[in-house]
Amino acid sequence: MKKYSLLTKTPVDIGTGYDNYIMAIETSCDETACAVVKNGREVIANVVASQIKTHAQYGGVIPEIAAREHLESINFVIEQAFYQSGLKPEEISAFAGTVGPGLVGSLLVGLNAAKTLALVNDKPFIGVNHLNAHLCANYIDTDLKPPFMALLVSGGHTQIIDVKSYTEQTILGETIDDAVGEAYDKVARLIGLPYPGGPMLDKLAQQGNPHAFKLPEAKVDGYNFSFSGLKTAVLRLVKSFDKDSMPVNDICASFQETVSSTLVKKLKRALEEKGYKQVVVAGGVAANSEIRRKVFDLEKEGYRVNAPAMKYCTDNAAMVASCAYFNENTFDDVNVEVFSRVK
Repeated sequence: MKKYSLLTKTPVDIGTGYDNYIMAIETSCDETACAVVKNGREVIANVVASQIKTHAQYGGVIPEIAAREHLESINFVIEQAFYQSGLKPEEISAFAGTVGPGLVGSLLVGLNAAKTLALVNDKPFIGVNHLNAHLCANYIDTDLKPPFMALLVSGGHTQIIDVKSYTEQTILGETIDDAVGEAYDKVARLIGLPYPGGPMLDKLAQQGNPHAFKLPEAKVDGYNFSFSGLKTAVLRLVKSFDKDSMPVNDICASFQETVSSTLVKKLKRALEEKGYKQVVVAGGVAANSEIRRKVFDLEKEGYRVNAPAMKYCTDNAAMVASCAYFNENTFDDVNVEVFSRVK
């Protein structure tokens, strides 16, 4: 496992008594974030500048606008992270940044800032995969250790991942079309909810009847998922009502019930097949009330369940710093380039 001395750029072994303070920067989409995390688990500083209000007027994230706002916010969040942590640059063990996947223009802002900090202060640079970082959010403020089964649900990805160790992970299944977060946002638009639609849909679903409408569950082989057909079914349902008579809460609840049941059904099958007793949920959609509740219901069957605190579910830099500490499948070449899709 990677551990950096405060005095040298060379890794040292766990147990030698050094404390690692990793400063990480995350700018993959519409949050400009910087954090300092001690030994992969203790958050010393966590700063997030959100762009939600900016993009709400457009009904979604505009990549060019997102990149410009990152440029305006990046210095501020770095300064605030240093201020919150009380650390000086020379006391940071390594600097980390998100390499991808994400919006290329946005990624470049954060990654170049992290590289610059590492070079100027003669410290190690660690490039991090955004999806691995979401998994590592579960290590923050916990004693969680692999192996475990992970359900990663975000705006762009839906995956079941076999996490054998800190560095060995196998994707068992993923969406073949819309990710869960993407499906939520599209359905929210269909029923006229403002951006970001996913959280609002979740809130309305809690006031509706989850069994009001029987919606289709795609029959996909293995542990893969498909949500495009479900989205189309909701579209037909919406069109069958007049705008004034549409049972919005019931539609939201029925949609959410179908999605959450589909996810947890395959997650449980994966747990049984691999014989794991630990399971985690990660990603922005891990904040969804019904998905979270159904995953935690697995505790009644003897599983240990973990989910990040709400503030670490959505994009943040603390999870990036934790990933830089725990996961050796990182990019330590300062010349690494950003990528928009999963590598």
